Amino acid sequence: MEFGDLLKVIGEFGRFQKLLVFLLCFPNFLTPFHMFGQVFIVMDTPHYCNPGWIRKLGLNLTKEQELNLTIPRKPDGSLEECRMFTPVQGSLQFNATEKCRDGWVYPEEQPPTLLTEFNLVCERENLNSISQSILMAGVLVGALVFGPLSDRIGSRNMILFTLLLMGSFGVGTGFAPNLYVFIALRFVVGSAFAGISISMAALSSEWVGASYRPLAMIVTHCCNGLGQAALAGLAYGIRDWRLYQVIGSAPALFLFFYIWILPSSARWLLTRGKMEEAKKMIRRAASINQRSVSEELLNQLAPEKKAKSGNILDLFRKAHLRKLILIMAWVWFVDSLVYYGVSLQVGDFGLDIYMTQLVFGAVEIPARASCIFLLEWMGRKKCQAGWLLLSGVICLIIPTIPKTFPVAVTVLAVIGKAALSASFSTTYVFSAEVFPTVVRQTSLGLCSMSSRIGGILAPLVSLLDEVHPAIPMVLLGAMALAGGILCFFLPETRNRDLQDDTAVSLPSHQSKKSVHSSVENGPVEEKGGNWSAETTSTYF
Repeated sequence: MEFGDLLKVIGEFGRFQKLLVFLLCFPNFLTPFHMFGQVFIVMDTPHYCNPGWIRKLGLNLTKEQELNLTIPRKPDGSLEECRMFTPVQGSLQFNATEKCRDGWVYPEEQPPTLLTEFNLVCERENLNSISQSILMAGVLVGALVFGPLSDRIGSRNMILFTLLLMGSFGVGTGFAPNLYVFIALRFVVGSAFAGISISMAALSSEWVGASYRPLAMIVTHCCNGLGQAALAGLAYGIRDWRLYQVIGSAPALFLFFYIWILPSSARWLLTRGKMEEAKKMIRRAASINQRSVSEELLNQLAPEKKAKSGNILDLFRKAHLRKLILIMAWVWFVDSLVYYGVSLQVGDFGLDIYMTQLVFGAVEIPARASCIFLLEWMGRKKCQAGWLLLSGVICLIIPTIPKTFPVAVTVLAVIGKAALSASFSTTYVFSAEVFPTVVRQTSLGLCSMSSRIGGILAPLVSLLDEVHPAIPMVLLGAMALAGGILCFFLPETRNRDLQDDTAVSLPSHQSKKSVHSSVENGPVEEKGGNWSAETTSTYF
């Protein structure tokens, strides 16, 4: 007997699975504090060059006189932020200007921020975007390292390890003595985030019945949106960047009690030949689900054998697979690039940054939840294309609206953020269904790498506003539109069996009646010994 057949006996989405999904919601709730928190600890702060050199002359000048003699003025009368008059020996007549020599002066009444403490202004301003990109590079490295490692040590152990990693190194960033140590610690935090995400998805999918997996995934995604909304309150209440890092990271360490309550994957235990441990976990799940499972049934369990996966060459040998992987890789890339690109510009839309972040997070919850119904009503392809086209159009409209209308700009940005979050959730479901079984893991791995590259580039896109303020949004919008159009060249997977091999085949529909029948009467064996209940998983 296969594990998928036994899962129908003990319950595919009973109390045990709901409790598991509930436990996985907490790490998802915490990750936005790291992924988006830097926006709030590097907020723009008034500054000007330190005029300390003139004080050494002992002229007994007032502060206003010092500034008039050392700092040039802009046409509107405000102080230049990055230029100072060049000192001339024995004279107080200054014409030439130069870059700041002795650092900058910031408002004394404001709590310290990453920007003021490490001087991320003027020619050092780009270091902020670069450090955010390095965090995203950590996510890519974490996916490459912790993904295979999770297969070896189990998703439960990987979740516990990466939570410890994210919490400890996140707290450590609050004590960073310089920017470079801060960036290095954040790189590790990004790697831990990747490990948590991969392992949580694996643990959930290995315990939840196939027909409920998209629902379980979207619920945890909604908790991520809730965390983004909570981020606004945390950042508003804690302005000291070091204290923010400690308080925003420490809760991950408080989840140490997961050691006693987070279950291992029985399916993974079976693949490792740990039959007794797997049976123990199955009994526990059946007990919580108030189901009974006989020892005779447990003794029929056979060790799980992973099917041999295809390789990258298989994806590019055949035209239809080549089209699928290129389009889906672009969709993942665009999803990540535009999603993070818009999210990290939360302070550029003209309204209060904290209120905007609150709405940005809150709007993700209904947007992602709507996927549960829209994917079945409209289909995967139309939803994926629609979300990307909508977000692309909005990104193109935003630069055309004058900055004197910040409410209109923010409303459009909120709609775009909602569409992008729904697109992300749709992509996870669509990608798992569109690729054949023998190359599914390889395909998803390539798509995930494409997504991480988009995340790395997202913070750097904002640097293009130095050329023209409209370029970042126009670029993001154009890429989203291209992704939406390409989606129309993908096959629809709603209510269709998952394809096992790489051959071109006509789409086969599976009715709900047949699914219900297989659950009631037992699994139906298909060609190659595969069980249809394990390979058909498109219903919510």
